[in-house]
Amino acid sequence: MTLETAPPWEDVQNYIDGDWHAPSGTDGQDVVNPATGETISYVGFSSTDDVDAAVSAGQAAFEEWSETPVEERIQPLFELKQLLEDHQEELAEVLVREHGKTLAEANGELRRGIENVEVACGIPSMMQAGHLPNAAPDIDETAIRKPLGVFTAITPFNFPGMIPLWFLPYAVATGNAFILKPSEQDPVIAQRLFELIDEAGFPDGVVQLVNGGVDTVNALLDHDGIQGASFVGSTPVAETVYERAAANGKRVQAQGGAKNHIIVTESADLEFAAAKTVSSACACGGERCLANDVVVVEEGVYDEFVDLVLEEATAQTVGYGLDDGTDIGALITPEHESRVRDLIATGDEEGAELLLDGRDVEVDGYEDGNFLGPTVFGDVDPEMTIVREEIFGPVLGLMAVDDVDEAIDVMNRSEFGNAASLFTGDGADAQKVRHEADVGNLGVNAGTAAPMAFFHFGGRKDSFFGDLHAQGEDMIHFYTDKTIYIERWPDS
Repeated sequence: MTLETAPPWEDVQNYIDGDWHAPSGTDGQDVVNPATGETISYVGFSSTDDVDAAVSAGQAAFEEWSETPVEERIQPLFELKQLLEDHQEELAEVLVREHGKTLAEANGELRRGIENVEVACGIPSMMQAGHLPNAAPDIDETAIRKPLGVFTAITPFNFPGMIPLWFLPYAVATGNAFILKPSEQDPVIAQRLFELIDEAGFPDGVVQLVNGGVDTVNALLDHDGIQGASFVGSTPVAETVYERAAANGKRVQAQGGAKNHIIVTESADLEFAAAKTVSSACACGGERCLANDVVVVEEGVYDEFVDLVLEEATAQTVGYGLDDGTDIGALITPEHESRVRDLIATGDEEGAELLLDGRDVEVDGYEDGNFLGPTVFGDVDPEMTIVREEIFGPVLGLMAVDDVDEAIDVMNRSEFGNAASLFTGDGADAQKVRHEADVGNLGVNAGTAAPMAFFHFGGRKDSFFGDLHAQGEDMIHFYTDKTIYIERWPDS
């Protein structure tokens, strides 16, 4: 099947055992362009029979795939990498139409996904687990990594092209079968990825796609044939997924929400820091778990920095992601836009100084779009709702502190521990924050602390549930178990 770039598109399909099937459940929903309000496709939800079929096919494929030499297992990944690069322009346009982000953001997302495919092509080296000759008299010992079976990943709406590739390449390269359940908000990009996966030449049943909502997720988490589950989404759901999957005896990694901080010291390059701060908080409409939307600034440069942030934020252009010059695209749904608007109102009611209000933004020609402009609060307090809760919109709050020690205290008081950034020209301050920040991803003079694919994606406290994170070496540990092979050959 071929997906044309321009919508409306055919209904979204499942990909089970190498074939395309309509989901057999009774529920479903329209897929809507967030910038235009146009219905561009329809996704049906999978039944438990669909999930059973996918798991059974995965189990059958695993028997042969797990014994396939590793250099053969990675060949379809090399092909997939090339296909993703060849079709990146089309994929990016699909992302913009169903998600709302800008074309540049979509291309950046896809590039990060492709990086994970590249890293997974190095599995022959990454799976090596160690050998010790003469561990004891006449005994050699070797650690052998083995795949476990069928894994699943439940992925979110905000990076529907990248986050499936945090998991899929590593799962199959290590010898497992894999089932993706993408977000029902923007599932078309997953179908397009799987059309390329089908073309890449994986054996039937090794990589599969099932669409659906909560019931489909629960069917996967409860299924005896699933060995482990990965999740990315909000903290309440991440915690629920973790508890349910773990109670069913599965390996589980669940990435939750975030409330990320930027610290700006008096020695920082303030213009650079302001530009990166606004980009971090507002890019992708603020709909990303790495958005730094609370800025803690040393008192001596607070007023100057606020002015620079307002200048940068005011210059942002809100519009359709396919239009030239757009800096901030649409939010995913009208309901989510309404939630962000309510949080802005709450910030105003709780006494934060509303310096820039993005609620009145209008985008000519796209009156049905879910648009919000950059919104900036000054003099926020750590106890305010907009400082404590994840907003997932282009909303930024600034506060002044006496010094770096107070800034670290404000940051570490958060229930979340996903990411933070520091802007400074002082190495001692950088070292102090590095040692004391209770976060999983930390950037210094970088507005968004996004790890490359060969490092794992961090997260602590209420931002992550589990032990092993997405990307990199952690994925090898998650998708395999080690057998210790103890070998003795006495002379007699």
